[in-house]
Amino acid sequence: MSSLFPLKMTENRVYRIYLGGALLDELRGSTPKDGYFPEDWLASVVLANNPPHENQHEFEGLSKVKLPGGTTAYLKDLIEESPESFLGEEHIEDFGIHFGVLTKFLDSAERLPVQVHPDKKAARELFNSDYGKTEAWYILGGREIDGEEPYILLGFKQDVSPQQLKELFDAQDIKGMEALMHKIPVKPGEVYLITGGTPHAIGPGCFLLEIQEPTDYTISLEKCNTLGEKLPDFMCHQGLGFERMFDCFNYINYSEKALLDAFRLTPKEIATGSGADIRQIIGYEHTPCFALNEYSVKKSFSHGCLNKPSALVVVAGEGRIAGEDVKAGDCLFVPATAEPFEIISKGADPLRVLECLPPANK
Repeated sequence: MSSLFPLKMTENRVYRIYLGGALLDELRGSTPKDGYFPEDWLASVVLANNPPHENQHEFEGLSKVKLPGGTTAYLKDLIEESPESFLGEEHIEDFGIHFGVLTKFLDSAERLPVQVHPDKKAARELFNSDYGKTEAWYILGGREIDGEEPYILLGFKQDVSPQQLKELFDAQDIKGMEALMHKIPVKPGEVYLITGGTPHAIGPGCFLLEIQEPTDYTISLEKCNTLGEKLPDFMCHQGLGFERMFDCFNYINYSEKALLDAFRLTPKEIATGSGADIRQIIGYEHTPCFALNEYSVKKSFSHGCLNKPSALVVVAGEGRIAGEDVKAGDCLFVPATAEPFEIISKGADPLRVLECLPPANK
């Protein structure tokens, strides 16, 4: 099995049905502008489910790798050409030839649709998929939109039946749907784990890193975009139909305290010194679906081989990773067989790097 080096990704902005993206532009040092490409899918091997749009292409959602000589290749193709080198034998034995995780930058200028994603059980039964869409949000920043600070809608706060929810959906009573859910203000540094089946919506003004199971199954309770334009029915039910889509919801209700106890995580320090302060943002004890660590590198840090694939995402500072110049907004895929490499900070402030890990080995 040959060893590989970390591979730098190209920018991978993905079309969505909501406006945003200005804070992502700002992070990368370009002119901030909101539009319908508010997300960047990082080290992605997942195709996007989108309605028809002007810039649509066959491989929408898939990340590309920068290769020597200025050429590029899809990460998915490289993995499939040399799976053991990229993923490692143990990972393949447990999860097949698939990275097993999807990470995104997401910046919302308006509220996303009220929605839910299937858990693993529903994904197997309804979509014949090994992956549902449990996800987590690490809040990186935010902005005030129309006089309101960033917030999320999360979880039912009262008893709700499938029939009641369907009646609100049929009437497209959006305010009624919102009223069923907790409205939670969010701040940079907070972490929320959204298990499959939990109703939610990201509100306007949220800038976050999302890590999730590698699917794009989204059950939306809103039939139109924010311009009032009707979306294809598929964007609501993902092929399940308007009856079975309600089987994806978890109808548990929570008090606000119980909700925050269940879904808001507290990062913890796991190492200091040796060139970097390291925090666990999300651990496998929280979910077996993925993990997330943060490295704050003041000068230099030697990163060892994990024997499993990962993605590194720079969220602040500038420097070098495995010999590649990096700055905020950059992403590298780290193959399972990568040799130890250096993470070096060049600026006055630490280089902050998030390490996105696939599912825990079985």
